Amino acid sequence: MPPIARVQSDAALPSQVDVAVIGGGIAGTMAAYYLAAAGRSVALIEKGVVAGEQSSRNWGWCRVQNRDEREIPLMQRSLELWADLPARTGADLGFRRDGLTYVTRSEAELAKWDRWVTMARGYQQHSTMLSAAEARAATPGNEGAWIGGVSSPRDGMAEPFVAVPRLAEAARALGATLHQRCAVRGLDITAGRVAGVVTEHGRVKADAVLVAGGAWSAMMLRRHGVFLPQASVLSTVFLTKAAPEVTKGGIYTPDITISRRSNGGYIVAANNRGRIELTPAGIRQARLFWPTLRSRWNSVAFGIGSSFLRGPDAWHGKWSLDRPSPFEAEDMRTLDPAPANGVAEPALAQLAKSWPALAGTQADSTWAGWIDSTPDAVPVIAPIDAIPGLFVSTGYSGHGFGIGPGAGHLAADLILGRTPLVDPAPFRLDRLVDGSPIREPGMI
Repeated sequence: MPPIARVQSDAALPSQVDVAVIGGGIAGTMAAYYLAAAGRSVALIEKGVVAGEQSSRNWGWCRVQNRDEREIPLMQRSLELWADLPARTGADLGFRRDGLTYVTRSEAELAKWDRWVTMARGYQQHSTMLSAAEARAATPGNEGAWIGGVSSPRDGMAEPFVAVPRLAEAARALGATLHQRCAVRGLDITAGRVAGVVTEHGRVKADAVLVAGGAWSAMMLRRHGVFLPQASVLSTVFLTKAAPEVTKGGIYTPDITISRRSNGGYIVAANNRGRIELTPAGIRQARLFWPTLRSRWNSVAFGIGSSFLRGPDAWHGKWSLDRPSPFEAEDMRTLDPAPANGVAEPALAQLAKSWPALAGTQADSTWAGWIDSTPDAVPVIAPIDAIPGLFVSTGYSGHGFGIGPGAGHLAADLILGRTPLVDPAPFRLDRLVDGSPIREPGMI
């Protein structure tokens, strides 16, 4: 499990709030922060611990580069918010704009990046294509035979292990209450609209509820008859001990991806394939996910594991709100899947091969996470029209950490009925479930 900073919970569960937020990842935490900043009473409710799942298990990248076009405006605003939040909250989130660099040996990959850069100029996004010589200069100490690359100097990263807990503390400072190890069993629905939530420790009345449960969101919504196409992908990364600096930011190569941390270590993604396990939910949604699977066939592996019977993609049916829910099993409080076997040793060998200066670097910790993904790899941030007062923010498909501040702001805007931060139309749920063809994902 990643070394997550801990945050204090409130002692008492409120009987009534304006908004109940389900999920203490970055999407839920940032929504709670902006709702509290707007003067609303908010309860942030988490079955495990804040940032226990994917919000602490990612690379920490905060990037516009290579995102799906639909996400660009929201990510641009998110970078502005990341830059503003430390001053507003008084918290060091580890955010810095040290740039991100991508290099390649593939003509097809280079052409894809070039198309993205050309498209993004329409959004005043100024990424730069790199020649072979520039790509080598941008990866000092690496002797890869790069034919080119792309640089996004205004992108950056934050510290995933501390940012979300500190933002939860900032939300509490604005008046939100935080309740960890408090599973929401389901929604309290009266006369067809949301009236609050039912937790393992009692009911909380609320005029609005935001489901921001990451990999668990679809199961929560399914309990109440709402179909959200969402599947989980298992990914493994690891953290090194302090090592020489070969970059201040992050570098993607075909062999390995590294992200420099402020403590001198690196978050390393060994470019191992993500794993998709056969599950009841996955079988039901196979047709919707087929375009994405087809486009990424070489980057995923398939298998059968414990997630068929347990976890967010298992089929739990409609459990009673008066008895313990699937969310309350102790091994489900925080999804902590076993990392893929044999990742760290070959990755450290590749790290030394790619950057001889990093030979002898040691692994500090290794972990895996379940990435909540939609069929087109774009999140859902929207009201649920069938149940007035219900909203959802989920499906960030492996790139939710960076976009989290903007996503939280947008969710708060929708709940408050105010002018949204960006056009919310690209994030509506009905794009996935209205029967129209699923648009294949852009870059991620």
